[in-house]
Amino acid sequence: MKSNKSIFIENIVITKIHFVREQKVMLDQDLAELYEVETKRLNEQVKRNKERFPEDFMFQLTKKEFDNLKSQNATSSWGGRRTPPYAFTEHGVLMLSSVLKSQRAIQVNIQIMRIFTKMREMFLNQKDLVLKIGKIEQQLSGQGHEIQVLFEYIKKLIETKENEIDQESRKRIGFKKKK
Repeated sequence: MKSNKSIFIENIVITKIHFVREQKVMLDQDLAELYEVETKRLNEQVKRNKERFPEDFMFQLTKKEFDNLKSQNATSSWGGRRTPPYAFTEHGVLMLSSVLKSQRAIQVNIQIMRIFTKMREMFLNQKDLVLKIGKIEQQLSGQGHEIQVLFEYIKKLIETKENEIDQESRKRIGFKKKK
């Protein structure tokens, strides 16, 4: 069973994962906050180990991407940055654990990796569900006309039965035959 502290950290981390360039990323300032270091110090360590962070591990947001993120997160305090933040992909976050060697960084990284894994599993489960629904739609699409004909036939049967009941319940008028 998870402790309240790990659930709390998990909820915080989830709010700090953004989708940029069709990837799940975390921003340098959010990671620095979680690791309890200054953003400036985190970025210094990354720059000292630049070979560990290729473009698919880390990239700098464009001004437009950064402005878009700020507008989506109206309640967040983004501070007065001079340059747009760096975004770390899942692999980049993992690589940070080899650059930042504090016990806190290691523990936070483990939590982040677990959350990324959980998100990937949820996405795969959702994808499976979408595929199953698509398959059902495909199977029913050819039968749509047949189902429609069946409903029309049932409707006519109901109308016929209602007419018979209506005819039987009417009071007869006109000449009656003598028996």
